[in-house]
Amino acid sequence: MGKPTGFIEFEREVPTRRPVAERVNDWKEIYEPFSIVKVQTQGARCMDCGVPFCHNGCPLNNIIPDWNDLAYRDRWKDAIRVLHSTNNFPEFTGRICPAPCESACVLGINEPPVTIKNNERTIVDHAWEQGWIVPEPPEVRTGKKVAVIGSGPAGMAASQQLNRAGHSVTLFEKNDRIGGLMRYGIPDFKMEKHHIDRRVEQMKAEGVEFVVNAHVGHNVSIEELRQNFDAVLLTGGAEAPRDIKAEGRENRGIYFAMQWLPNQNKRNAGDDVHGEFDVLATDKHVIIIGGGDTGADCLGTSHRHKCKSVTQFELMPMPPPQRAASTPWPNWPLMLRTESAHEEGGQREWSILTTKFEGDAEGNVKKLHTVKVGPAPKFEPIAGTEQVWDAELVLLAMGFLGPVKGGMIDQLGVDLDGRGNVKCNEQYMSSVPGVFAAGDMRRGQSLVVWAIAEGRKAARGVDQWLMGESKLLA
Repeated sequence: MGKPTGFIEFEREVPTRRPVAERVNDWKEIYEPFSIVKVQTQGARCMDCGVPFCHNGCPLNNIIPDWNDLAYRDRWKDAIRVLHSTNNFPEFTGRICPAPCESACVLGINEPPVTIKNNERTIVDHAWEQGWIVPEPPEVRTGKKVAVIGSGPAGMAASQQLNRAGHSVTLFEKNDRIGGLMRYGIPDFKMEKHHIDRRVEQMKAEGVEFVVNAHVGHNVSIEELRQNFDAVLLTGGAEAPRDIKAEGRENRGIYFAMQWLPNQNKRNAGDDVHGEFDVLATDKHVIIIGGGDTGADCLGTSHRHKCKSVTQFELMPMPPPQRAASTPWPNWPLMLRTESAHEEGGQREWSILTTKFEGDAEGNVKKLHTVKVGPAPKFEPIAGTEQVWDAELVLLAMGFLGPVKGGMIDQLGVDLDGRGNVKCNEQYMSSVPGVFAAGDMRRGQSLVVWAIAEGRKAARGVDQWLMGESKLLA
């Protein structure tokens, strides 16, 4: 806990977002600086709640009351030690996790919850500034070799854990840089990529080997990896996008979000981007189909491209402004969420279904036809609500259907579950002995905090299988 009466004395305060007129003209993170003294005050609001339900809300089981208390008491070096004991990369979760821990905060029953996410981010950022985060190579090597395939948060966390257990770890990534969708998916205004780079440098110094431009199952043989490594861990994510079945889908100018978003990250990194998906939203009427986080990422990116207009569609009805009765505390609440991109402009439409795309003589999309629909599960069209929208760029952000099939998955012949994800046992091993899976590839599309948790648990499973026991904390 923090100060015994802190939750009574102090109100919740979080960093303010930079002015819209300023932030839409750059790709920097959107928040103003927030003093460390203010974070100490926020740490003081952590209650002596008896049963800290924030643990229940956090897939990583972060020891939240402890590091809130340590921050309040100005013991920052101890705070980062406790934070790192359950979370390899708190600077990632402190920026892009939606903070289910805060939804489960006991104080949040009748007051604004503790600022857990911002406290976490401040602890780790301060630790980097002070030079407390250093490489931690293992004292002894086991002689075992592990291949990890996919360098998103699950793959990075598993690699660091396995390497610290003494195994020789090689992390394979199909793209030219490490980070998975954190690198090529999450816009820089949500998380600048130097946060990934310095973790990669730490892991290199610890002994992890990184191999980029290595698309396992295509230009790298999965069979050779199985022959050359004692265990293989699949952490390639859930990248098969959900498509839309509507007349005119073949028109140009209609892209999956993850075909379109990575190009801006590459531009920001200084790359000269060319190709089919190198399309700017500048001076275009943009329609985003999908109302979730990825849709919001497309929205914020479109604003920074200076689009002519942008509208975000959602098939479901508009949620209530406060926690719905159907999702009582400490559950993750059904409620309307306004992201920074929504503050920057654009239009949101709810209970709306795309029925047709209309193109010009050259096959470029120009119009989009919709109809309003009733509630789930039928989503029946409502007569008389048909509408036609200007649409010169359409971005499909409707979620994912599991890992991409073909290539590595098919070549391994691993069993899949009913949702098309890699099926594993309690040790995270697939149906193929010595082949493990974690993250979105195992559980389906999910959060960065789940990915790190999965990577840690899978690392423990791999270590236990290789050595007969494991001292790794999951």
